[in-house]
Amino acid sequence: MIEILLGVVIGVILGTISGIIPGVHANTLAGVLVSLQVTLLSLLGPVALAGAMFAALITHTFVDAIPSTFLGIPDADTSLAVLPAHALCLEGNGEEAVRIAALGSACAMVIAVPVSVLCFLLLPALQPYFDWWIGILLIASVGYMIVTSEAPGWAFGIFLVSGLLGAFSLHYAFLGWHTLAGGSAILMPLLTGLFGISVLLTSSQGKMPDQQFKGIRMEDRSVVKCSVLGTAAGVAVGWLPGLSTASANGVLASVIGYDKDRRAYILATNAANTSNAFIGLAALFALSRMRNGVMVALSELPMPSMSELTVIGVLAAVAAYVITVWLSHYAHHLNGIDAWLLNRLVIAFIIILCLLLTGPFGAFILVLATVLGLVPHLVNVPRMYCMGAIMIPVMLYSFGIAGI
Repeated sequence: MIEILLGVVIGVILGTISGIIPGVHANTLAGVLVSLQVTLLSLLGPVALAGAMFAALITHTFVDAIPSTFLGIPDADTSLAVLPAHALCLEGNGEEAVRIAALGSACAMVIAVPVSVLCFLLLPALQPYFDWWIGILLIASVGYMIVTSEAPGWAFGIFLVSGLLGAFSLHYAFLGWHTLAGGSAILMPLLTGLFGISVLLTSSQGKMPDQQFKGIRMEDRSVVKCSVLGTAAGVAVGWLPGLSTASANGVLASVIGYDKDRRAYILATNAANTSNAFIGLAALFALSRMRNGVMVALSELPMPSMSELTVIGVLAAVAAYVITVWLSHYAHHLNGIDAWLLNRLVIAFIIILCLLLTGPFGAFILVLATVLGLVPHLVNVPRMYCMGAIMIPVMLYSFGIAGI
């Protein structure tokens, strides 16, 4: 019990830090902890060390809503959710957006834990069938989004070009530096350019509006519906190979629509992000498949039981919910800040961080992604079609067309 609590405390602290700092992911911290495992195992023990990694991942899925909402900087897992969250912030409802995100993650935890146990027990025998249908599922979802678009030609073109950029970036990711973020570092400039800098360059230039919390304006029925949808999407991408929460965001956009019901979309995508973390743990134990950098790090340690790590994850989720809501309460300190200056400072920070993590190649991808990310704004097409950067590489991977 002492090791479990120690893992929770350390993980929550680390996950809060990674969640607040844009561009830093729990995968980054897991890589650092693994590199120090010889020392840390003797100090903490295997349960506390592994638990700290998993608790950091769960905590990060809650807290990363804060920079996404107030600064407009996307995380690789929830990049598309930045758009409605930051829009609510610019309307003075940033605290509500963060609380909705935290509520979605909390609901996902309640649903995903028992579902992950069922997946662990029932799904391994069906895995060969799932692997083949991934690409078909994504093609169907993307086809629906494009056909129902107001400008199908532009939607298809943006989706295709962003997909080519994503495939190029991932295929040649070895050209970038990998200081602390590991092989997935190239996603940072790719998604930040598409959904971060391009948004900041076209956002409002006045003063930050007064941030006032007037309650969560969602019906209970909508909360339940979106929690279930988001959790289901997170379970799917957490169990199936090659997918990520970013893929789930794209699919959810075709069901909910981030431009039509922003609050529902924020809740659903954050539910998907948190449920993905829990189901990824079940996939690790049931299939020995690593769905993210934290699971890769866990596989290199003396593994505690799945039940111990699940308990740690639940405790971390409770703590992370409280921390996220508490931090959102300080949104009023942003009242009256010059949005133009804040956006430029954030852009400068992103560029410096990109150079440090990925080097010149990452900067090159950042420029290309930013230019492409401006196109939807210019032609008045939803930016969600830029998710081709993730979805097309996954389709290629599913059909064995490209080894990326």
